[in-house]
Amino acid sequence: KQAKELALKEGYDVLIVDTAGRLHLDEALMDELIEMKKILDPKELLFVANAATGQDAVKVASLFTQKVGVTGTILTMLDGTARAGAAISIREVTQKPLKFEGIGEKVDDFQLFNPRSMADRILGMGDVINLVKKAQEHFDEKENRALEEKMRRATFTYDDYLKQMGKIKKMGSFSSLLKMIPGLGGLGDLDFSDQEFRKTEAIILSMTLRERQEKDELTFSRRKRIAGGSGVIVDDVNRLVKGFKRIKQMMKDMPDLKKMKGLPNIQELQNQLGKKWR
Repeated sequence: KQAKELALKEGYDVLIVDTAGRLHLDEALMDELIEMKKILDPKELLFVANAATGQDAVKVASLFTQKVGVTGTILTMLDGTARAGAAISIREVTQKPLKFEGIGEKVDDFQLFNPRSMADRILGMGDVINLVKKAQEHFDEKENRALEEKMRRATFTYDDYLKQMGKIKKMGSFSSLLKMIPGLGGLGDLDFSDQEFRKTEAIILSMTLRERQEKDELTFSRRKRIAGGSGVIVDDVNRLVKGFKRIKQMMKDMPDLKKMKGLPNIQELQNQLGKKWR
């Protein structure tokens, strides 16, 4: 009641009231929710469902609908391994739309619900649509074309590698990105954490300019010096070098890279994946 009074007094556009989460609701809690609804008279009453809770969330959604009514659902924890099949059941029992989805803990990870992405997720076909959206937000088209040119000419350097890893890190956890790619969801236990990124950054920045441009071979003595300068062991440097060469070769060998200009749109992705979008 005090929050509503303050919001009206200060002229706030939006007031969000979050109630205690429950998997099993008793009468006392339901009475509390009914009373809160009377006091607040909300324009939107959203049911928040954890994608991993399955049919338990469906039961709670049904009870919420009967007792207080809902205007829509927010589906959270979509960055996990659950396929969120309960989303269909929740939509059915509430007869209200799924409005938003949460795919992480950051503000940017809260987004409008995308039914086509959810259909692909439930069918185990990844979430390429949201992956492309994320990529378009963080990768500049001009820079992307310059990167492709470097790939074609085999001039991709450690500096380029570090820059691209930084952009990918901003898109979200590496494991959550893997889950968006068809067929790679099972690799979600792999991750490129902040700690790993800082280690990679320290190693590359400990190289000389010529070493980063691959003009000087990274001999054992050089790798030992780099390890000492970056506070890691030689094995860490070896892993980075191996990973860099593998990614460089993989990008160089991509058969359709030369045909693609900038980031692919949905139609290009459809052709790449050889699948018919529903």
